[in-house]
Amino acid sequence: MSRTIRGLDAEQRRAERREQLLDSALRLFAANGYLGTSIEQICSTAYIGTKSFYELFASREECYLALLRRTSERLEQQMAEAAAQASGNERQEAPRLLAIFVHALVDDPRITKVTFGMASGISESVERQRRANRRWAAGFLVQLWERYDGKQKEEQRSVRHSVAIGLVGGMFDLIADWLLDADLTDKQQVEALTDDLTAFYITVRRGLST
Repeated sequence: MSRTIRGLDAEQRRAERREQLLDSALRLFAANGYLGTSIEQICSTAYIGTKSFYELFASREECYLALLRRTSERLEQQMAEAAAQASGNERQEAPRLLAIFVHALVDDPRITKVTFGMASGISESVERQRRANRRWAAGFLVQLWERYDGKQKEEQRSVRHSVAIGLVGGMFDLIADWLLDADLTDKQQVEALTDDLTAFYITVRRGLST
């Protein structure tokens, strides 16, 4: 049996160290950028030795990927819960869901910077994770549309998925463009972003319905 320290067994302590390292990586990547952050800095900030780092992550890139996945998983869970609570029609629910989506990404400026400010161009593995995130978001939209439009034939579903991929890509690009000059502490700017995303969503959705 593994030894218990502070009420935690070995696997729990490992999970705790992993979270501490990811929290430190989030703080440092947001402040210094990916290239400006070293493994030693991440470990020092987390008060964890480099040996423990390499027991959890093979490289800085793998740590960054884990951070992206953690952010994505939390966002996916939040959006799934919000969709499950939907009770109105699409005109009512779409703005609400988009507002939840925006706030989940921009309320913590560190998450915004790490997710949209530096993910592009780091490596093929990071790009695959970015694409996986977009595919999930597209699948989420397709499921949402089927709730209001009914189950579609496979051919139509494939077309809708392609439209959803384009819509998600456009929305992410709008966020990235907004970030260039945005003050993330300005609530009016965040509301303006939400309005722009909602208008974009409605425009694409109307085209899909015609």
